[in-house]
Amino acid sequence: MSFAKPTSLGVIACPGGETFAEEIVAHLKTIYQRRFEKKAQFISKLYDLPQDETFRQLNMSDDLLSHRVTAVGGSEKYRFPSFKIPTKFTRFANGEIKTELLRTVRGMDLFIVQDVANETPVRLGDEIRELSVNDHLMTLLTAVDAAHQAGARRVSLVLPSYPYSRQHKKKGREGLTASMLGRMLENMDVARIITLDIHSREIEHTFKTLSLENLHASYQILRTASSFINLVNEDLVVVSPDTGAIDRNKFYADSLKKPLALLYKERDYARTSRSAYESNIINARLLGDVEGKTVFMADDMLGTGGTLIKAMKLIREMGARKIICSVSLPLFSGDAGKHFDEAYEDGWFDYVIGTNAVCLPDEILSRPWYRSANVSNLFARAISRVHHNRSVSPLLDNSKMIQRMLSKQSRQRDPDLFSNDSGGIPTR
Repeated sequence: MSFAKPTSLGVIACPGGETFAEEIVAHLKTIYQRRFEKKAQFISKLYDLPQDETFRQLNMSDDLLSHRVTAVGGSEKYRFPSFKIPTKFTRFANGEIKTELLRTVRGMDLFIVQDVANETPVRLGDEIRELSVNDHLMTLLTAVDAAHQAGARRVSLVLPSYPYSRQHKKKGREGLTASMLGRMLENMDVARIITLDIHSREIEHTFKTLSLENLHASYQILRTASSFINLVNEDLVVVSPDTGAIDRNKFYADSLKKPLALLYKERDYARTSRSAYESNIINARLLGDVEGKTVFMADDMLGTGGTLIKAMKLIREMGARKIICSVSLPLFSGDAGKHFDEAYEDGWFDYVIGTNAVCLPDEILSRPWYRSANVSNLFARAISRVHHNRSVSPLLDNSKMIQRMLSKQSRQRDPDLFSNDSGGIPTR
């Protein structure tokens, strides 16, 4: 297996995940090009060879080991592998979906990308239409089956938004749909699922052989926040919007070295949350102090937005100076966008930071209160590590990257705080 030219690595983009897959492929090309160039520089220096000659020797070595009869590309520059597998999806008049791979994938390590939460119009065959979660799931299942039928060595799924993740525990006579879907995919010989901030880790406990890589967007979110706020010097308090998000917000508080507060909410589970103003919250209390402070809240998922809007309104009424919310999966279901517009105009919050793990319409992305954090590079690095059987653990703990970012921001904001001969230790 070539460490710099993974010719057996393939990416299949389902209709809903086309945009995200394109970004992943672009990052994969950058990752392997940098790896190849770094290797070439090392060999060039070690063996005292000109760099163009080193490139030629490395390309010739790959050609000798390749099963191809003829070389693909020139000999003096990096040749990008064709990661993306051309695929045709067809929707028949009765709603059935067919997936056809247009290139051989025998013996390949395939990663199928699907954004099941995508509500924007996508191309399916010769038509452009909005697909439901279940339509996206069916395209995913047919793609998995097509990959196995075509002789793929291993099939993994890239699902930034795990489907039905909120149906993970029983309160009555209801199904555990989140674990059911996992078992279905496991029975289809899916080896691994790579997802982002899954709603509950309990889902993973129902799998026997399927591996779940749960990535976190904390570093990308804080990096986006640092573009409009000083995370080091700001009088900031991290607030958990509910007890279920306490671990996530405790991580942010520990990483930022800021105090943690908790918003405790009482719910009436006999009622169903239908919109931002028709939620099942009947009472809320804040454990902590937010008066005159900048509040940072983090949650995994934003649906109708009712919980978050009520939390922001309550915190603003308690005297918070600025309110910033982050969500890993900004679904904006129903009329959530309109309700957030109204809340922003009423002054209940300042910014919402979401990730591009969910494909959002331009009208949401262009809102003055919305900021997008890009996590496609995070997924690309995870795919590369999984393909080469390397540990994914360095990607799961973002604390070191966050500390490096905060240290850099601190030096940029106050360069006189550090002297050139102090080894990066503050001089006052």
